[in-house]
Amino acid sequence: MFTGYTDKTLDFLWGIRFNNDRSWFADHKEEYLQHLYQPTMELGQTLYDRFTEKFPKLGLNLHVSRIYRDARRLYGKGPYKDHIWLTLRPENDVWSHLPVFWFEITPDGWSYGVGFWNASPQTMALLRRDIDEHPEHLSKLVRRLRKDGRFQLMGQDYARSKGEPSPLLTPWYNKKTLSIGCERPFDGLLRSPELPDVLLDGFAFLVPYYEYLKALCKTGLEDLK
Repeated sequence: MFTGYTDKTLDFLWGIRFNNDRSWFADHKEEYLQHLYQPTMELGQTLYDRFTEKFPKLGLNLHVSRIYRDARRLYGKGPYKDHIWLTLRPENDVWSHLPVFWFEITPDGWSYGVGFWNASPQTMALLRRDIDEHPEHLSKLVRRLRKDGRFQLMGQDYARSKGEPSPLLTPWYNKKTLSIGCERPFDGLLRSPELPDVLLDGFAFLVPYYEYLKALCKTGLEDLK
């Protein structure tokens, strides 16, 4: 059962950020397992059990990230990540191009939401096409998002503007990839057993956005056949 992260979680995260080497990690591995990995697994299992019970037709699976970086892609960075994340997502070989529900904790804070790790160009082209042909689809969702106030549009913009369909939809139209998320500092809620309730309520609110983005991906796959 998830009981919350602690100050020792934060100590480890800052420690691995500034001491990203194998000897330091070996000396602090038990802290990682006890104060970061285990609570994240407990949080993920709680979210998975309760969310999939409420939304079984979404067909989601739980995945918790490893702290070890891919040795082939270090690019001058240390061998360990200074963050950990979990996702609720479909099991798919191209999952990084599909929308997922996510939670992430870093030394600077935590975030959660729904969106893409790396949306395909085809999906973003279909988003722009849907905005051009049926702007009411996304407009309704964007107004709902603004009214709620918890989440913000996130993600990388194209270097050059793709167009300005309307003040409401232009920020979406020019995203290279996108997520809808909430970012918070390392606060009391993160230390609380009430965190799963907050995440579940947020994920439930975001289900229509997940379904909209997933439909774009499905259309893209059909177009590629």
